[in-house]
Amino acid sequence: MIKKWLAALLAGALFATGLVVSGMTQPAKVIGFLNVAGIADPVRFGAWDASLAFVMGGALCVTLLAFAITLRPGRKPWLAESFQMPSRRDIDARLLAGAVLFGMGWGLVGYCPGPAIASLLTGGMDAIIFIASLALGMAAAKQFTA
Repeated sequence: MIKKWLAALLAGALFATGLVVSGMTQPAKVIGFLNVAGIADPVRFGAWDASLAFVMGGALCVTLLAFAITLRPGRKPWLAESFQMPSRRDIDARLLAGAVLFGMGWGLVGYCPGPAIASLLTGGMDAIIFIASLALGMAAAKQFTA
């Protein structure tokens, strides 16, 4: 059990380090990426920041490689008996509503949960407010969907 906790801690620390190094804990970078109007008219709308696309592209390459290696028959995780892959493949209204709410929050604030948690280490009040609001929203969703 301690190995699983340690592996999770190390993976989380590596992920947080990557977010900080890439600048994804800075909401201005995320909002700059979402500022697609800046592509057409950077003088009027501000410059578009493409760096997030490169960070996501790099993460996608690593993920695709990891899935290609690990999902071969006979392979299993180091610290588990088997892979736990989702069985549902349908797209329903709850999934779409959640995706829309997530996207709106990400676009308005410039944080998604991972970078916001990593930003708690810097002590910024905006990250603290975001995480508190996230926890409140999760609790409310659990009450309404139970």
